Amino acid sequence: MSKNISYAEAIVELEAIVGEIENATIGVDELSEKVKRAAELIKFCRSKLTSTEKEVGSILKSLGEGVAETD
Repeated sequence: MSKNISYAEAIVELEAIVGEIENATIGVDELSEKVKRAAELIKFCRSKLTSTEKEVGSILKSLGEGVAETD
């Protein structure tokens, strides 16, 4: 991606592209570029979700290790 964008910004842009495609508001000449951009955005979002999931899992794991179990 050419600029740093947030996950929320990527989703908004992706939704706009999907809307344009669904409503046929873009021409055939633009379609390829829009689909390429959508693919970039999807890849970015998947990567962001995966890294966030790993980070949250690590945090939860460290919290669990600090808690003493009682029976």
